[in-house]
Amino acid sequence: MLSAIFRSSLTKFRGLWLPGQAAVRAMSSSGGPVPPFTSLVVSHPAESVTHVELHRPEKRNAMNKAFWSEMVDCFKQIAEDPDCRVVVISGAGKIFTAGIDLMDMASEVLQPEGDDTARISWNLRKTIAKYQETFSVIEKCPKPVVVAIHGACVGGGVDLITACDIRLCTQDAWFQVKEVDIGLAADVGTLQRLPKVIGSRSLVNDLALTARKMYADEAKSSGLVSRVFADKEAMMAGALEMAGEMAGRSPVAVQGTKINLIYSRDHSVAEGLDYMTMWNMSMLQTQDVMKSAQASMEKKSPKTIVFSKL
Repeated sequence: MLSAIFRSSLTKFRGLWLPGQAAVRAMSSSGGPVPPFTSLVVSHPAESVTHVELHRPEKRNAMNKAFWSEMVDCFKQIAEDPDCRVVVISGAGKIFTAGIDLMDMASEVLQPEGDDTARISWNLRKTIAKYQETFSVIEKCPKPVVVAIHGACVGGGVDLITACDIRLCTQDAWFQVKEVDIGLAADVGTLQRLPKVIGSRSLVNDLALTARKMYADEAKSSGLVSRVFADKEAMMAGALEMAGEMAGRSPVAVQGTKINLIYSRDHSVAEGLDYMTMWNMSMLQTQDVMKSAQASMEKKSPKTIVFSKL
């Protein structure tokens, strides 16, 4: 389990986990990947918070063959880990990610196996579907995922961040849907998720068809990110504070909220309401509701309540 990989020091005050300097340092890339991972560093900088760091700084965190399978394995473990309630994703080194590692991936993407067009296409279809799962697994994970972006976020990086629930960035961050510059249409999530994230079809078309860079201020005003920080240290502290806020709430409520938000995004209002009815007919029977109500009557902060693992 991921809970066995790295337990870092943290600061505790009246039952709340706070983003002190020790916790922020625990989110930095002080060490390299630990088996079974070669492209990721997984740590636990605070109670119930898992930090997943893209860790190929010498390659600008470019996404190699190992990355595409390791992200799937990592998030499948996170989804089943009762000790994890919130996830933070970030990148080691100077930038968040340069996107796909073309040198490493060229043989698999550009030279698929097969004896004829049908068989080549069949194998390429399987490969693309496998890559799509790398980011879909983030969206499928019931735990909220906060992504903290600094410097460049290029190509596959945009696919990644649009699958996350909350996006933060630094003032020097920039984003680029790069795929048309390398002769293909983005095929692992950007074209499907970015229109739902930003909401402006014109802006999405602008970014996807021109491959121009979007800088932090425009990303904030368009809704791609919700907060912009002065630098990476401030952003990581903010990400950890936000994660702590969510981790301190009922996991029944938090994870149920994420699942229903995603369902409602892809369905009509009537369908979303019906799904919510079916969801809460069982989930409202949790003891967490009574605990929260009692704390409210006693004028206590929800963060003082101890909720059982889910």
